[in-house]
Amino acid sequence: MLGGLGKLAAEGLAHRTEKATEEAVHVVEGVVKEVVEHAKEAGEKAISEAFKKAQEKGDKVVKEVTETVTNTVTSAVTHAAEGLGRLGQ
Repeated sequence: MLGGLGKLAAEGLAHRTEKATEEAVHVVEGVVKEVVEHAKEAGEKAISEAFKKAQEKGDKVVKEVTETVTNTVTSAVTHAAEGLGRLGQ
């Protein structure tokens, strides 16, 4: 009779252990999923910020190049006009 109770107790303990393990695995899966989601969001934000900064720098470079070209062309045209003006005198 006691042997049957021991077996029953062992089966109950095994069942509770299995359920506790399943719950622990479920909790760990949830934590991992949450960590991965936060990492994904942080990565997307970092990429977005880096892209924005690169675009701003690119815009600045385009503006500087445009100003340089404009100044160079203006100077060349002014110089050429002055030269033509001297020839016409």
